Amino acid sequence: MTPSSHSTPSALNGRDRGFWAGRWFSMRAALNGAQHTVRTQPNAWIEVFALIFVAVAALYFRVSALEWGVLAFTIFIVLALECVNTAVEAVVDLVSPTYHPVAAVAKDAAAGGLVFAVLGSLCVGAAIFGPRLWNLLA
Repeated sequence: MTPSSHSTPSALNGRDRGFWAGRWFSMRAALNGAQHTVRTQPNAWIEVFALIFVAVAALYFRVSALEWGVLAFTIFIVLALECVNTAVEAVVDLVSPTYHPVAAVAKDAAAGGLVFAVLGSLCVGAAIFGPRLWNLLA
């Protein structure tokens, strides 16, 4: 039986496709999720703009390889949490189409996790760019 002839859920998620075909299936699904988040979430647009702004600033200030690594990790953690927040909101909306206080807690907690990441990213930016900006303005 071919994977397309299965009607089980595993046929739909790539498990019966073979190792490499399954990895490719999973990668495409993940990229679709990332694309959906960037396309539909206004906060993701701000985060992508921040990524571009930070990259330009890092090039201008010639940050070290270690600083590039910290900046990239920080930026992509924020974007990853934006995807997680989008997923939590979608699932909560699916299972609780009307207002429920517990559903609100789930959505608010997911957004709160993102707030922590953004605050952390601001700290990273201040640590890396603060002294350089101070020297530039002094």
